[in-house]
Amino acid sequence: MLNFFLVFLVGLASALIFGKPILMLCKKLHLSQTILHYVDKHAGKSGTPTMGGLIFIFASIFASAFFLKGDVLFSILILLTMLGYGLLGFLDDFIKIKWHKNEGLKPYQKIIGQLGLALIIAVFTYFKVGSDIDLFGLKLNLSFFIIPFVVIFYVAVTNSVNLTDGLDGLASSVSFVFLLAFSGICIILGEYNFTIISLAMAGALLGFLFYNGFPAKIFMGDTGSLALGGLLASLCVFTKLELVMLIIGIMFVLSAVSDILQVAYYKKTHKRIFLMAPLHHHFEKKGVHENRIVISYSIVTLICGIAVLLGYMVL
Repeated sequence: MLNFFLVFLVGLASALIFGKPILMLCKKLHLSQTILHYVDKHAGKSGTPTMGGLIFIFASIFASAFFLKGDVLFSILILLTMLGYGLLGFLDDFIKIKWHKNEGLKPYQKIIGQLGLALIIAVFTYFKVGSDIDLFGLKLNLSFFIIPFVVIFYVAVTNSVNLTDGLDGLASSVSFVFLLAFSGICIILGEYNFTIISLAMAGALLGFLFYNGFPAKIFMGDTGSLALGGLLASLCVFTKLELVMLIIGIMFVLSAVSDILQVAYYKKTHKRIFLMAPLHHHFEKKGVHENRIVISYSIVTLICGIAVLLGYMVL
């Protein structure tokens, strides 16, 4: 248990230490993203540096490296997958910055990258992890269909986290709470290395919030949101706990569902369900302050996390 506490602290300290030079470098290189013109409440954030996800990516890898032990193949693959999705996000951010617009990679380019990475992990999962998915000890064997399931899961999770990254500290706060709950499940299941990675990233995200909390000094960018989504998806897939994402990650789910419903309904009726999608922007348009939205999302995630933890504890 001491290692779990220590890896969290190392992740936290590393993010605080790495954050300053990364923030200064991003400012010096003018790595800031253009704010969408229709997000009028965010006009004052124009010029804020992006690519801040590098802070918790480096910090989580650094912290994990000191505490992983035994067979680390799956752990290394999780971290490599995070880096792969982070690189995809980095390319997206770089294009946005280079041409001073909010559209980076073309949608088809981004989805091809996401699908390609997901397919590699999906095939590996089928042959090395297994074709079961689990929830509270109830197992369902998907056989060969685990491959398309995992591909869809990765695309869904990475894009959901990306969509949730719309307010200062929102995606990082929700992910922080998610990872604390998920690490508790891993402890119960005896998954030492996955607990280490979860707590390393949780600590790194808490440190990152020092820079990303309202008012944000730096945004995580797609570099961070896609990397974070890749890590969360990998942890769920390698522990066969994909369905846990639907419960503890309910706020990620609502971000994606609200966006899909808004687009589909508008295309059919030319009317909107929400004032703006994803859902957190609807609340913002209703006059709810960013901090209240972040706290509310985090509390809901915490409640769902505690419920799932209790479910595993009584099994």
